[in-house]
Amino acid sequence: MIEVEHLSKRYGEKLAAGGLDFAVQPGVVTGFPGPNGAGEPATMRMIAGLDGPAAGRVEVNGRDYRAAPAPMAELGILPGATTMHTCRPARNHRPRFGARPRQRIRSLV
Repeated sequence: MIEVEHLSKRYGEKLAAGGLDFAVQPGVVTGFPGPNGAGEPATMRMIAGLDGPAAGRVEVNGRDYRAAPAPMAELGILPGATTMHTCRPARNHRPRFGARPRQRIRSLV
């Protein structure tokens, strides 16, 4: 489960994410659509522990994602479309970004 509470992030004077609160249940594929500048990449980076929040907290399976013993087995992320190979089917990308097991991948794509 992903739990986000009062999550905020600033880059200088720019507010990238402000006061976000949400939870994602295990096994649910979730995306963050929005207009440019809405904070989707900043939110994903904070969930994955790549950036620290200015305020709030994020927990993945009850703890800070960075503390997970095998983080890629717990959270599959795609931080941006630039990491995708345009000629590769989606099912081949999923294991690279943490989705396990393969049977679950087949059921999603």
